[in-house]
Amino acid sequence: MAISQHRTPTPGPAFVRLLARIAGTEPPPTGQPLSAWLGQQIDWNRAVALSGALDGRVPAPPEDAPAFDAAEDEACARLRASLAESITGDAGPEAPADEAAPLDYAPFRSHYQARQRAMLAATGRLRGQLRDMLAASSALARLAEVDAVMEQVLSPREHALLAKLPALLGGHFERLQQGAVAAGGGRAWLQVFRRDMQDVLLAELDIRFQPIDALLAALRTPRTP
Repeated sequence: MAISQHRTPTPGPAFVRLLARIAGTEPPPTGQPLSAWLGQQIDWNRAVALSGALDGRVPAPPEDAPAFDAAEDEACARLRASLAESITGDAGPEAPADEAAPLDYAPFRSHYQARQRAMLAATGRLRGQLRDMLAASSALARLAEVDAVMEQVLSPREHALLAKLPALLGGHFERLQQGAVAAGGGRAWLQVFRRDMQDVLLAELDIRFQPIDALLAALRTPRTP
């Protein structure tokens, strides 16, 4: 299935609303300001590292640092489109032919986790490559330093939260299946679940690309050698 390379990203609040619908709950109230939340995530060791990235001496650009150009920009777009297509092009495990047989969620959980691992590996490599390209510019090298520190600070929290998504979808799977059984059976609910699972995966892809989009925006600006 063809995917637009310019799919509108899912912002944080929309992602939260999507997860609340999947979980069958109301969206939580608006949280605390971002600055206050970040203050809770950054201990003094990380604060020192961040201060050094913001105010310290920026390392000299390496002589062999890769350059960013239109070809690199297009390669990033192709990678994102490829990850999105791997999500929309595979609806997950096949269901048994016997519609009366109950379905096990385990294969779908494994399917989701495999997509998560693919996104994590691809976006992690790409983020590192973009930082190397930022480091080649004296005007942008500090941003590369700051992004490296912020990834160390926020990635463990992000990974822990995203790791809960398969279990959240598991509850959704069970509720849909039980509702179908109570209504007399049939497999129409499975298509609903597959669509919801794809929506959550695509939203997670958008979340994982947010820092990459920021680095790309910086690299597209005119640079000082």
